[in-house]
Amino acid sequence: MMPVRQQLLDLFLAGVEAVKGRSAVVNALEKNPCSGTVHCVAIGKAAASMLLGAHDVLGAAIQSKLLITKYGHVDEDIAHIKNVQILEAAHPLPDEKSLVAGQRLVEFIQQTPLDSHLLFLISGGASALVEYPVEGVGLAELKRLNAWLLGSGYDIQQMNQIRKSVSRIKGGRLAQFLGKRHARCLMISDVPGDRLSSIGSGLLVPNAPSQPLPDDLPPWVAAHLASSVAPALSDAPVWRQVQTELVATLSRAIQAVTEAAQRQQLNVHCHNEFLSGEAGKVGVKIGEMLLSAPPGLHVWGGETTALLPENPGRGGRNQHFALALASEISGTQGLSVLCAGTDGTDGPTDDAGGFVDGGTLERGAACGLSWQDALAQFDSGRFLESAGDLVTTGPTGTNVMDLVLAFKDGPNP
Repeated sequence: MMPVRQQLLDLFLAGVEAVKGRSAVVNALEKNPCSGTVHCVAIGKAAASMLLGAHDVLGAAIQSKLLITKYGHVDEDIAHIKNVQILEAAHPLPDEKSLVAGQRLVEFIQQTPLDSHLLFLISGGASALVEYPVEGVGLAELKRLNAWLLGSGYDIQQMNQIRKSVSRIKGGRLAQFLGKRHARCLMISDVPGDRLSSIGSGLLVPNAPSQPLPDDLPPWVAAHLASSVAPALSDAPVWRQVQTELVATLSRAIQAVTEAAQRQQLNVHCHNEFLSGEAGKVGVKIGEMLLSAPPGLHVWGGETTALLPENPGRGGRNQHFALALASEISGTQGLSVLCAGTDGTDGPTDDAGGFVDGGTLERGAACGLSWQDALAQFDSGRFLESAGDLVTTGPTGTNVMDLVLAFKDGPNP
């Protein structure tokens, strides 16, 4: 790996390390300990890491444990913890195991004593990994709905509003199964503005007021909305039994990247703009900005959206963003950019995102590929793989949206 790319990757990983589930949960539980016997539920792509953090602090005080996470995201250290029920399911599209996980989640809660203290560890990915749908909605309908949402270009709040409409547990609906049990939720934010009601589709958070949805919803989606089950009102007594707190955010990851870069005496430009909107358009915009930007390290965070063609190729929003950005900086010397998801996965791939520079398009073309076709077909992953420009980290144990790091060579001012 080229030295500048290794430097960018190391800075990216410094940001990831600062928001890992294990350390985030340890910090939260040491500051505000749990008392008595605890029953623990961990859900999301960072669930295994978060459960390890709870075990580090509480140990044998956790009487029962349920772990629901994405395939391949069970940390090997989990094997050293006794009595953990482990369920793996698909992401970003749900599968039959997602429905099994939803049923098991409800059963787990109901099997604990009524005076139990439940510790929930929630991270991004829960929307697909665990589901208990309303009557008349099965796996086929869930897959169709989620596939349509992922390619719709809607932001996460709009997508979650629709997901909640077909669920008996999302949008705060899981609270109906608590009875008199008390619940504490530690959450890693993967949503803009760190809105608790959007993290994991708000399993144990009062449902936020609905925002107007577009008028051009397909009729079959509108029909799902019409069959929605009402959640508990925000002033319902059950919410006095639920405590929620954020333990890791994108802003903390950006801060850690900045601090690591400053220790290397880099000139850091931390951009406050939250990256959102269609990935390709935003990638072009950032590429244009970098051409006239001052030298040093430039840092952004955010989460773009994807508008997918009917039969998309390989890739995710970060790979698409990266290739679109590469189209703007092609031929430029001394400019390298990393675009990656902090969870280590980008869309339905095993890659985190892409590295690009002024030579990316030329390297891909040398393999007989067209960057224009790759963008049009949402096949950026195949192009970047041929160019040697993929970022692959594996599961990271966290999920706080995406980071974009760009290093521009030149003398410091």
